[in-house]
Amino acid sequence: MGLFSKEIKSMDDLFVHTLQDIYYAEKQIMKALPQMIQKASNSQLKQGFEHHLKETEGQIQNLEQVFQKMNMQAKGVNCPAIDGIIEESNEIAGEVEDPQVLDAALIAAAQAVEHYEITRYGTLVTWAEQLGHKECAELLKKNLAQEKATDQKLTQLAESRINLAAAE
Repeated sequence: MGLFSKEIKSMDDLFVHTLQDIYYAEKQIMKALPQMIQKASNSQLKQGFEHHLKETEGQIQNLEQVFQKMNMQAKGVNCPAIDGIIEESNEIAGEVEDPQVLDAALIAAAQAVEHYEITRYGTLVTWAEQLGHKECAELLKKNLAQEKATDQKLTQLAESRINLAAAE
């Protein structure tokens, strides 16, 4: 079902579709993170990815609780956007031989993912509040806060160490 499918007839339908989109995305991210951990050479970057893998597991649990509160089974819908971001990052990572440059590429890829998640969670929080799903909004806000914090940590790591080492 595409975003503008005939199956989306109401704001509730749009909310559920977007919820399914981010659920699929989180599952794909959980599959991709172990590869990123393995490819990273900087120990702080590895630790950051490992921490985010644990957070992602919790975010999936939060999404499953949202589905539960909506009296729905948790399921995802294909998300070409996240698939494309992950595919592109795999292609770039496969072409980079210098470990420090690879770390910079991994951060850029991770931030592309984070920015996608931030937009989705921001939208979902707003819609949940507008649709009267207060408990759902609170769970989604937790995920949003974690995604924003991860993005900030990646920026700090890139600007303070990783990009400088890659540029030498």
